[in-house]
Amino acid sequence: MKITIRKGTEADLPAILDLVRELAIYEKEPDAVTASLKDYENDFKNIFETIVAEVEGKIAGMALYYLTFSTWKGRMLYLEDFVLTQSHRRHGIGQLIFDALLEEARKKEVRLIKWQVLDWNTPAIEFYKKNKATLETGWWNGKIFIT
Repeated sequence: MKITIRKGTEADLPAILDLVRELAIYEKEPDAVTASLKDYENDFKNIFETIVAEVEGKIAGMALYYLTFSTWKGRMLYLEDFVLTQSHRRHGIGQLIFDALLEEARKKEVRLIKWQVLDWNTPAIEFYKKNKATLETGWWNGKIFIT
């Protein structure tokens, strides 16, 4: 199996959006993705970046992230989504993407990477624990949808 890990490009955005939709289905929120391909195209590079995994020339996984700021720690990278197609899980591809994300964080000289994981997503939790992540359980997320 030929695997290539690289920075995502604008040409990858349709496949990235498909992966986001697949993740929403996995997370039991199939109708939650309302961002369009046009939204992705408008904000790619200005707001977010991606790392993609190609398997035999087809996008099989990705990490979508952006720079932000922690008032306590300073420059921070936020991992918005990290997903592999169902058929490509458990082959080490996720670890390759995660390692590339860590390297990108070092290049950007961030002090930490933050993300969310659902409390029932045992495979993801175990993956992050294997990578020596600190998983916080005492914080609640807040959000307001602006329509």
